[in-house]
Formats: sequence, structure tokens, C-alpha cells
Amino acid sequence: MSRWPMVSLGEVLTKSEEWIQIHADQRYKEVTVRLWGNGAVLRRQVLGAEIAASSRLQVHADQFIISRIDARNGASGLIPQELDGAVVTNDFPVFKPNPNKLQPKYLRWLSKTQRFIELCKAASEGTTNRVRLKEDRFLATQIPLPPVREQRRLIERIDALAAKVEEARQLRQEADHAAEALMPSHTLNIFEELAKNHLIRKFAEFEPHVTSGPRNWGQRTVDLGDRFYRAQDVLPKGRLATSGKVFIESSDTSQGTGAKLKPGDLMIVITGATVGRVAVYPADSEPGYVSQHVAICRIDPARLNPSFALQGLLSPYGQQQILGQRYGQGKPGLNLTNIRNLRLPVPPLPVQERVVEYLDRLEERVQQLTSQQTGSSEELDAILPAILDRGFRGEL
Repeated sequence: MSRWPMVSLGEVLTKSEEWIQIHADQRYKEVTVRLWGNGAVLRRQVLGAEIAASSRLQVHADQFIISRIDARNGASGLIPQELDGAVVTNDFPVFKPNPNKLQPKYLRWLSKTQRFIELCKAASEGTTNRVRLKEDRFLATQIPLPPVREQRRLIERIDALAAKVEEARQLRQEADHAAEALMPSHTLNIFEELAKNHLIRKFAEFEPHVTSGPRNWGQRTVDLGDRFYRAQDVLPKGRLATSGKVFIESSDTSQGTGAKLKPGDLMIVITGATVGRVAVYPADSEPGYVSQHVAICRIDPARLNPSFALQGLLSPYGQQQILGQRYGQGKPGLNLTNIRNLRLPVPPLPVQERVVEYLDRLEERVQQLTSQQTGSSEELDAILPAILDRGFRGEL
């Protein structure tokens, strides 16, 4: 409980009624309000001719705006300086704080608290799909209100702490980007170094089995059957989707049999926005076939370790080759000859295996680091609400 006196919002806020005429040939900024305390932002800039009203409410910097519909979901905040003079519909009542009693930034921070959002919920009523903020109940809502001097001190304190939280968040984001770049950087260095010391060979030299699924197989889906691997089932970083599975009837045709996957097969997306994604079909996966948008490249594992080939194709070294061969604008694609033309440095199998083991260990460490950073992100997300809670209880 706050140690400050409680004051109704109606004592410190005055509703703005500054309506202006809309002129067809004049441009206007329209405002909307984001949920969960994320404030007022520009919705769009339009000519008056595009506004379906002859008048609109004009807003000014440091006025408090709240959504009738989403006040219960934290849609409120201050009008920023860059939106001074913008317009809103009647769905967004706007209030002028009395600066002798209420500092606008005090209300801005207060409106971000869960307690304030709960008060807005209590001031809203209606059926499930038509819950609206009731202004009289909103203005009757009571908030903790210290003297203006104390408000200013609290604002400075919260601003300083929030800046530190934001700085920590930016550092964490930089660490995320660094972790994300670690694997591509290492794999590129490894394969460039291998290329200096070992023969670079085309996949075609290994006489691979290269094919894709027959056309129109999407019409043969069933509730139970063999897994049907589509382009969307091949995920970034060599992963395969484990949800949203589609199944297909088994095929005994020569084309259908050729498109059935075997453990160790490279699966390469050859059509669409995700062209170039690659995965290895694992031995423990359910039996399946590829669609016409996914190619199989099957190479004798005694000559080329599938996991080694996967790492090479996932690396910038391999991706530059794959994406460099794309053709078509609206729907980029690769053909099977493009797959056969892919090249990698191919050291002896023991060296390939050591490379795979090293990159697997590195990826595990990167995942551990990312997991730790996710935890720190959640901790950062919890800091500001805790600061605000303490601040408005008079404990900062």
C-alpha cells in the first residue's frame, strides 16, 4: 500500500474536447495506442479525403490518451512530442493533466503498472465483445499522488533505472547476435581452411541419387501413412519440424520409390521462399517421402559423411553456392543439376568425423549460451515492473 494520499483522476485530469474540421486536401497524423503500457504511436499519415469523418479530436504532447476498447489491456499512455497536433477518433478519449497537481510523466509511468491496468479493467463494462471504458468510472478511479516535488524526484529515479535496464537489454541483444553469428563464422573458417588442404569435389563425382517428389502428391494425403516432408518441414539450422505433420499413402511407382527417404539422405529445399534450407534425414525418424519442392541427395556415407556435408551446406561456404544458383524471381528455385554441382572440400573420413564432432560440441555450447541469455531476458523483463511497483508504493 502506498504511503501517499489517494486522489481521484477526475481531480487531476480534464477531458480534452479540441475538435477540428477535417479538410480533404490536408495531411493528418492518426494516433493509435499499443497494449500493455507501450504507449501512443503513429498509426498512419493520410489525406483528409481518406478520413471518414468531417471532424476529429486533436491531441497535443503530454496529454494522456486511453483506448475505450483496450484500456483493460493496458492501452494508454502520453502523447509524444512527435504526435503533437495529430488526430484521434472518439474511441480514444484524451485528458489534460493539471501540472500543478500531476506531472504527465508520473502518470505515464503509473499507467504501465499492473495495478493501473487492473483499475482500468474495473472501470470497463459490457458484454464479452463490447467491453468499453466508462469515463465516469475511470475519472472516479483513485491513484496514489505525492506532492509535485516528490513526483519529479520519482520520475528522475525511475527514468535512471529504466535507462540502465534498457542498456542491459541492448547488451543482451548484442550478445544474442554474437552467439547467432558464432556457428556460421566458425563453419566458414573451417571449410575455407579445408579447401586449402583438401580436394574440392562436386557431389556429381560421388554418383549420388538425386531426385525430388512427384507432382500433385499433396492430393494423396491421409490421416495415417508415411510422413510427407514438405518445404515447410525443413527448418533453419538443419532441423526438421516435429509438429504440423502431413502423411501420405505409400507409393510403389518408380518415381514414388525414388522419393522415399533413407537415413543419411540430404534434404534440400529447391522451391519457394525457403529455398536452400538443408537437413539430414535421421535414422530414428518415421518413414517418409519428399514433396516436389524438396530434393533428396543420397551419397555413399563411406565417401562423404552426411553430417559433414550438412555442416558444409549450412555454412556460408555452402549457402553461397546454393543461393547463387537460384533462378526465377517470383518463385525462386533450384534444379537437380544445381544439386549435383554443389562442391565441398572432402578430407578423409576420420577428418570429416572430427569436424562434425567439433561443430556439434560448439553448437551445444552456443545453445547453452542462448538458453542462459533467454533466462537473463526474462529477468530483465521482470525488473521494470518491479521498479514501478516499488516506486508507486513510495519505496524508491
